[in-house]
Amino acid sequence: MILYPNAKINIGLHVVERRPDGYHNLETVFYPINLQDALEIHTPADDNYFLKVTGTILGGTPDDNLVTRAYRLLKEQFPNTVKPVEIHLFKHIPTGAGLGGGSSDAAFTLRALNERFQLQLTTDQLEAFATQLGADCPFFIKNQPVYATGIGNHFTPINLSLMGKTIVLVKPEIFVSTREAYAGVTPHQPAKPLMELIQQPIETWRNNIVNDFEDSVFPIYPEIAAIKDRLYDLGAIYASMSGSGSCVFGIFDTPIEHIDEIFNGYFCRQRQL
Repeated sequence: MILYPNAKINIGLHVVERRPDGYHNLETVFYPINLQDALEIHTPADDNYFLKVTGTILGGTPDDNLVTRAYRLLKEQFPNTVKPVEIHLFKHIPTGAGLGGGSSDAAFTLRALNERFQLQLTTDQLEAFATQLGADCPFFIKNQPVYATGIGNHFTPINLSLMGKTIVLVKPEIFVSTREAYAGVTPHQPAKPLMELIQQPIETWRNNIVNDFEDSVFPIYPEIAAIKDRLYDLGAIYASMSGSGSCVFGIFDTPIEHIDEIFNGYFCRQRQL
């Protein structure tokens, strides 16, 4: 069984308030994109679970990987049904980018194990398990555009399609920690809710839809800000950092020629939406 966990982008991100538990409430839009990892799952000859990761180098150990945590979550719930498996994860989605690659891998693992072992879990049940792995993990169960609130774990479906547009993703060799990104943000209620702004024509987004993390991240890492400016110079209709970064995306009407040369030295991918 081979699946292709995909990435997502954040269109807009408002840090609304600090919660009593120390986390923050926010509002954002998650939109799936076709930048993908590859996840292969098969039953081994012996009785041992095994995870092999290739492609992009990851920190930590296989035991720390969200794929392993997803497997163990279902194994604990269904000890007699979920058997040992071997998983090969080929990482293409960059880490520390704000693209949700690890969360997507975990959610797709839940979906794959549900199918392989005929657990007959509903979508709601899969989302409940995914919630235990990370705030944005449940998004990748349905994998459709949503307006996200709470800590990014309460979803409202939205009617949003960017079909026919081109997205350019550019990530420098910079890691932005979540703590660092939040440190420079002052929570506030936006003048207009993102749910209202996202329904406006995409040409209006540049002047109205913002990612609050840019105000804290750009002064520390001007290289990330420069990437956003360059995307606008190239004709992007809308450009933004995704999540807390460090990946920046630009949405274009048509593909950009020689994009790899323009952003030589960076992770750079161009995809049709």
